[in-house]
Amino acid sequence: MLRLLALLLICLVTPVRALTLVPLVDRLAHPWGLAFLPGGELLISERPGRLLRIDAKGQRHPVSGLPPIANAGQGGLLDLALDQEGWLYLSYSEPGEGGAGTAVARARLQKDSLVDWQLLFRQVPKVAGGAHFGSRLLLTDDGYLYITLGDRFTERERAQSLDNHLGKTVRLHRDGRVPVDNPFVKEPGALPETWSLGHRNMQGAALRPGSQQLWAHEHGPQGGDEVNLILPGHNYGWPKVTFGEEYGGGKIGSGTAAAGMVPPLWVWVPSIAPSGMTFYRGELFKAWRGDLFVGALRGQALLRLRLAGDKILSEERLLTDLGERIRTVKEGPDGALYLLTDAGNGRLLKLIP
Repeated sequence: MLRLLALLLICLVTPVRALTLVPLVDRLAHPWGLAFLPGGELLISERPGRLLRIDAKGQRHPVSGLPPIANAGQGGLLDLALDQEGWLYLSYSEPGEGGAGTAVARARLQKDSLVDWQLLFRQVPKVAGGAHFGSRLLLTDDGYLYITLGDRFTERERAQSLDNHLGKTVRLHRDGRVPVDNPFVKEPGALPETWSLGHRNMQGAALRPGSQQLWAHEHGPQGGDEVNLILPGHNYGWPKVTFGEEYGGGKIGSGTAAAGMVPPLWVWVPSIAPSGMTFYRGELFKAWRGDLFVGALRGQALLRLRLAGDKILSEERLLTDLGERIRTVKEGPDGALYLLTDAGNGRLLKLIP
């Protein structure tokens, strides 16, 4: 009798959720970005520099008209975002003098070709090497475009300087113009696009429903992955403060906190290598509404973070038996969660009850 009562108590305090993972598309070469088209179609970017339209029957159609892309290391064709007017926004590593840097452009999709191409942003300076490009793209209802960027690994000290885009978030109007109320517009020597500074490598960002709050996560070095609430003009510390250490060991910066630098809301030690991020607002998983979901590359899991106000209360690790690097997580128009797995034979998966 006591065992039965204990079992009933466990069931009351621990909701049982049966999850179904539906494979939709396979044989993807390191997929990175995902956008939902009308009529049940999808766009998927592959890091080597290919863009695919997936029709409602699951058939793939290559899209032409991409710019030159530096496909090396972590660089390539990266994130996608689609607005209500039919503009497709793309981030990618752009080759040029000095190496490569993250660039963002927009175009229209016409018969599996990109037309009306407009370059909106290019990271300054370009840097040699293939690490830490970022980047995620976010479109807000009030007409802004946010871009998260990496420090390009070898230039980490410049994440603290406002004369470059390394280790920054950027805020633009959707046509590429700089908003006049950006925090550093009037600061001499500062690049006016800059929204925040002191970041390492930001591969996940999401807008909190009903608030327009920008939340983002970034890779720490060896340990110290972070979730942050990104506020205008604020400094998030890298590499002056961090919960991580040098690869192979060794201190970075002055510790884990310093005056004038924003502490993270959540930290992973050891690193999970977070990538992809979304707040859930749908109806399929009503118990998850308002929760924050993060993909993990090294951690090979989908993480659910429960919030109270602007605080993260707890973490639940889902899909731990999948054994795949999760690059991207997005809520679809149907309320399901869609995942891209990062591999030479990557997949698009759909998570439903």
